[in-house]
Amino acid sequence: MHIRILDKYIFREVFMTFLFGICAFSAVFIGSGTLFKIAKYITDYGASLQAVVKIFIFGLPAVIMWTFPMSMLLASLLTFGRLSSSSEITAMKSCGIGFGRIAAPAILMGLIVSMCAIAFNEYVVPWANTAYRNVLYYEIQGNTGMKSQEHIILKDLNHDKIQRLVYARRYDAETQTLQGITLQEFNDEGQVSHVENAEYAEWSGNEWNMHNGMIYDIATEAGKSEHTMRFDSQRLPIKANPKQIVREQKDPEELTMKELKAQIEIMKTQYINTNKLEAELYQRVTVPMASLIFALIGVPLGLQPTRNSSSAGFAMSVIIIFFYYALMTMGNALARSGAIAPMLAVWIPNIVGLIAGFFLIRRASR
Repeated sequence: MHIRILDKYIFREVFMTFLFGICAFSAVFIGSGTLFKIAKYITDYGASLQAVVKIFIFGLPAVIMWTFPMSMLLASLLTFGRLSSSSEITAMKSCGIGFGRIAAPAILMGLIVSMCAIAFNEYVVPWANTAYRNVLYYEIQGNTGMKSQEHIILKDLNHDKIQRLVYARRYDAETQTLQGITLQEFNDEGQVSHVENAEYAEWSGNEWNMHNGMIYDIATEAGKSEHTMRFDSQRLPIKANPKQIVREQKDPEELTMKELKAQIEIMKTQYINTNKLEAELYQRVTVPMASLIFALIGVPLGLQPTRNSSSAGFAMSVIIIFFYYALMTMGNALARSGAIAPMLAVWIPNIVGLIAGFFLIRRASR
């Protein structure tokens, strides 16, 4: 019974400090980034109050996402620093409660925060980023025309199964053409049964026409031969006009993990470098998992006798966060350059943090 009361007490203390950390770090990010951008939109484009409010709201999820790990570290340092300086940790140990048992509530909360952050990063942040972009591009900047884009992907789905997939290396807004086109049609088993490649497709006003291409009928059964035919002009069977195509395309930050995986697979079939997308995909897990890593680091550091003030705990958290994000930036660069496999490169800061955390916990538990 006493252990349960102790768990609730420590958990509550960590949780309340965690909420304070989210508010504090969010205020820093908003003050140094979001408000500066809003001021720029008002002065440069004359953004309306309604658009500014939307930008502020839709920008919050991405900001809050980055504050989860920082807040977990700050909560662990401050909470255990206070418990240590007020001799509450000494009292717990004198009652025969080991370090592992004392640290368990904070580490459990770190795990819960990490799991919630992964879900938040999957279901809330991409949607908010898309809404942010649309408000900025169409309401504030007033862009009614189309813009050129790389890597255009269009899908026709039937009950979540892809029936037709169109990939274009580039959309040129000036000429209203799709360049480097590959069209794939799939059978009921999800296998590619028909492929059309074309040098480019132009918008005629009501439909897309491909030029200078090849048609391939793929053999899906034993004994069935492939059929190949060259064409000069061929209709591209998609209904979307240029404006719809541009609006349907998303930046990597706007894609869910499922959508990122699908896009990576599509681009790999076209032999396109996907290191950037793979780094983005793996960071959807590594950054939220940093909350657990920081809990493992923050708890033993908070028990150090020198961590007896809030200012010292805050300073220590800033230093650790700096080193973590420096490692993360380096890992991201290594992943995008292809020097190291994206999965391994993106996990570097978490692996280093995990090793440091277990080392500190082992030393603190002696």
